[in-house]
Amino acid sequence: MKEGFPNFKTNKGTRYGGGFRTKSSFPLFLVGERCSPWLVLEHGKGFPITGQVFNVDDDALASMDMLERIHESDGYRRILTTVVCTSSGEELDVFVYGKQPEMLSVDDIPLELEGEYLLEHAERYRSRAS
Repeated sequence: MKEGFPNFKTNKGTRYGGGFRTKSSFPLFLVGERCSPWLVLEHGKGFPITGQVFNVDDDALASMDMLERIHESDGYRRILTTVVCTSSGEELDVFVYGKQPEMLSVDDIPLELEGEYLLEHAERYRSRAS
């Protein structure tokens, strides 16, 4: 839920300064007709993922979990992973949302991303409410 992107309104956190990249590599795709961004939970495949880090309270995290449907069989999963600040080298353990590899069908992938979900990708996204 990057600042300035779809679904950011759900993120009630405070941004932690700097840009970050995951220490592990993960596949990242746009998936399905809605072009939803999927980080696939396959450590060591794909690319390190570039993103933002936010400090959130329990209520904000619960809202994000609801949006990401973590309790639904087809929802995202929230996992802990390590990120590295691209300017200082500081390492933090943070939550990320991703999908299990078995949930992905190759036929549903219009685009594989090389480590970052950009605004040009977000323009293709269609929310469930649309």
